[in-house]
Amino acid sequence: MSSSRNSRDTKPLSRRSVFKMGLATGIALPMSALGQAPNRMKPQPGDQLVFEEGPNQDALVRPELLELEQRPLSALARDPETQVLRDGSRLNRVMITRIDTEKMSSRYQANAASGVIAYSAVCTHTGCDVINWDEGLLRMACPCHESQFDIYDGGKVVGGPAPRPLAMLPLEIVDGIVVVAAEFRGRVGFTQQF
Repeated sequence: MSSSRNSRDTKPLSRRSVFKMGLATGIALPMSALGQAPNRMKPQPGDQLVFEEGPNQDALVRPELLELEQRPLSALARDPETQVLRDGSRLNRVMITRIDTEKMSSRYQANAASGVIAYSAVCTHTGCDVINWDEGLLRMACPCHESQFDIYDGGKVVGGPAPRPLAMLPLEIVDGIVVVAAEFRGRVGFTQQF
């Protein structure tokens, strides 16, 4: 086979092929190097949060729009410059509510903004959406295998088979709007149990 034929038959590598080659060789490339679209990125520091559901759907999250200890609502991060939602993956969804930070474990108080807290919406057990709410105990809960998470103690597992806490998204207030302060604290996603 001639070298000219080889170059003519060569197809450009897909992002998936490059990723697989990186895994096989132990070389890690950042997703931005593979042309990751801005809306497929995890929430970034400076992103604004937008309600994904509820009476204020599509509005920017402000502390006064959340009642104290209400059932958490889903929200998505939005790039403030492009106004593009980072909704390419359900791993980017967070559940938000407002709490009394005086009751919160001191270790996690810095992650709240005027009482607003945000946790990953993905259960750490098998990846179901953590959409249930125990109003009496103030716990987020997974409907699939009944894992429960303490919103006042960093999303700590307090019931069920989940192996680790929910990832917490640090927040801050900028011009009255809830903004992402830093990357998730903890791993987003789940550990498949067989």
